[in-house]
Amino acid sequence: MDPADALALLMSPEGRLDPYPTYERLRAHGPVVQAGPVFYVVTGYAEADAILRDARFGVMDDALRDQFMPGWRESPAVLSISRSMLRTNPPDHSRMRRLAAGAFTPRRIAAMRDVVRAQADELVDGMLAADGPVDFMAAFAYPLPVGVICALLGVPAADRPLFRRWATDLTGVLEPEITADELAVADRGAAELRSYFTELVAARRRAPADDLTTALVQAHDGGDRLSGDELLANLIVLLVAGFETTTNLLGNGLVALLDHPRAAAALRDRPDLAPAYVDELLRYDSPVQLTSRMSTAPSRYGDVDLPPESWVIVLLGAANRDPRRYRDPARFDPSRAQIAPLSFGAGPHYCLGAALARLEAQVAFPLLLRRLPELAVAGRPERRVRLTLRGHATLPVRAGRQAAPVTVPGTRPGAAGPTP
Repeated sequence: MDPADALALLMSPEGRLDPYPTYERLRAHGPVVQAGPVFYVVTGYAEADAILRDARFGVMDDALRDQFMPGWRESPAVLSISRSMLRTNPPDHSRMRRLAAGAFTPRRIAAMRDVVRAQADELVDGMLAADGPVDFMAAFAYPLPVGVICALLGVPAADRPLFRRWATDLTGVLEPEITADELAVADRGAAELRSYFTELVAARRRAPADDLTTALVQAHDGGDRLSGDELLANLIVLLVAGFETTTNLLGNGLVALLDHPRAAAALRDRPDLAPAYVDELLRYDSPVQLTSRMSTAPSRYGDVDLPPESWVIVLLGAANRDPRRYRDPARFDPSRAQIAPLSFGAGPHYCLGAALARLEAQVAFPLLLRRLPELAVAGRPERRVRLTLRGHATLPVRAGRQAAPVTVPGTRPGAAGPTP
């Protein structure tokens, strides 16, 4: 199968549901292959890591959007994404990222461990109280990270159920191919989110609070360091990115653990192994499968010359299974040394919330396995037909019986801990 045909298969519903066989078809042509007149695909780990760090590659700017996506300014979804740090280049990207970075320092992330544990315990209680199987995505994988990011942003708890549908609609615009109908759905989600944050920004101007929304509002009002569009766009992206990736990590990761009961048992007994497990889960079935870059100068990767204005699709999920980097890459093995998955990207656009996502997963998986030793899939999981953001739409599970209470060092039995 030639690269163009393999790429077409990857974009199909079949390819999106299980991209890994198609990655291998592409890899057979080399770590970097040309799949169209201006399209290149990267499957190699070393090449992907280097391109994401290479200053000659950036995200698509307005001029290139005009060339490749005529009429993009009429799309609320494309406009929202393009005005955020997710889709801007330095120096604008650096300015926006610096303003939000204070909420994601290592010290602040570490201080949230007890908050995450308390929320996770409460969600497990809800799963145990259910009569019969529950949808893990709705009962745990969505509410845990959305509760954490909404607490950081200062979003009221009562509003949090609204965001799952809006975010699902909006993130369709991140797919490498999108139909007119799908774009209309994404636009609807963007419009809802923009309306919500317009009201929240107005509320924080009237009554500032100790949250990230207030900090960004004050940065905007204090020196025009964020334009109005940038303010709303970054609030939307911080919210959506703050839970979408982690939700998928929790769903994909739970399936992988239940498919590997010996590894799950080891993590249940040794929660200190959680960092390595989470990195291997990120590598094994990445919640983010791809990103893209545009070249601004000639370069050469994988014996392929990339001219200026090349559109490069970096397949993070394929790079994470590169046999040149990982021995037996299709095998789940948390004992690997130096796992270093590319699931959160690399370089200037490395995910700002990566440490928070890792923390939530490092707390969640040992807790789930410890409190629910009989946890099992109770039906047929349904995958979302997405490629960029890989995850489950539904994941029915049976909680089973609860294990005897376990005292976590530094807590009292039954202690709920602080709430955000």
